[in-house]
Amino acid sequence: MSAATSPPIVNLLLDGLPHKERNRVMPLCEPVELVFGSILCEPERPFRYLYFPLDSFISLVATLGQHHPLELGLIGNEGMLGATLALGVNAAPSRAVVQGSGSALRISASQLRQILRECPHLLRTLRRYLYVMLTQLAQNAACGHFHEVEPRLARWLLMTHDRAHADHFHLTHEYLADMLGVRRSGVTIAAGALQLRQLIHYSRGQITILDRSGLEAAACECYDLLSAGYARLFSGPALPMT
Repeated sequence: MSAATSPPIVNLLLDGLPHKERNRVMPLCEPVELVFGSILCEPERPFRYLYFPLDSFISLVATLGQHHPLELGLIGNEGMLGATLALGVNAAPSRAVVQGSGSALRISASQLRQILRECPHLLRTLRRYLYVMLTQLAQNAACGHFHEVEPRLARWLLMTHDRAHADHFHLTHEYLADMLGVRRSGVTIAAGALQLRQLIHYSRGQITILDRSGLEAAACECYDLLSAGYARLFSGPALPMT
């Protein structure tokens, strides 16, 4: 399918709402362009705005003293930044940094708080999504402890590929090392191995996915577990309404 005929990218959380609730929420959402490296929130600070990415994606990172930030999770058009409002919590649990430039929909925290009182399906959807995020955080912690750098890098590239909506994206070795919590030399060796197998092409920070199925085979099982968990939760029976 050509770019001219490709369907527009939507946010899956908003797109899955009943028409009545989606028509209530969408007029309050402002289209914005997110720029790579921009910090959208800091830990324990109140949210001013919540973001529903479209073709952009956001990295959740932990900061500890003078150490480099460590990535905890990714948010693309399958989710949102600020879902903790569904629990009545307006404080950001971690720093959020734009990892992939692109478009998003933005809504103020006060507006979303009001909308959640009127839109039970949106409230339920965000609570489901929070469960997905908790699963992602736990899986990432286990993955970082037990798996080698190369399959972890393959998994991370697949997750980025899913959210970038393109076969190429710009990421330096230094940035990759920070996100994976390893030395730059480890990323260089792992990326070189994936390139030698012709799964990716890497040059001057530009990564191109050459063989998606091969990259899936090279990734650790965490990628399939996270993907299946998201699909199962959002296609399964409804959660009880509260």
